[in-house]
Amino acid sequence: MKITPYISKELHKDLRQEYVKYAKIIPLARWFNVKIPSKWYRRIVGGLEIVCGIALTFIPHRRTKQVANWILLSLMIGAISLHWAVDDKLERSAPALVFFFMLTCRLVVEWQIQRQDKAEAAKAAAAALKPPSTGPTPSNIPAKLAKSE
Repeated sequence: MKITPYISKELHKDLRQEYVKYAKIIPLARWFNVKIPSKWYRRIVGGLEIVCGIALTFIPHRRTKQVANWILLSLMIGAISLHWAVDDKLERSAPALVFFFMLTCRLVVEWQIQRQDKAEAAKAAAAALKPPSTGPTPSNIPAKLAKSE
């Protein structure tokens, strides 16, 4: 809807008006004294959201998903800060807040999976480096002999 009016003309028109306000207060543009047209700002943000959403959904490569997650997370932080800067109502900034928390949860789950994979790999490496035992151990003794001793 940020890119094209084909889905909803009314919502697209509303977003165009809102992005005029947002383009005036973009922090990086103010710091570098650059004027970014609201049309291009809206299209770049919408395009990044679409590309990163496709990457999160369809690309199985973990690193690509992480990069897409970080890009979307930074876009949501920017959206929340812009909503706050123009004094938007909560109903206007709620979608950005919801997506921020969803992306943060996805990031935390991914970090937990990576940590678990590293722990399992370290355990497997330690087991592979452990020298084989030479004497009889309870696991080497057949069950019949172990009972008789």
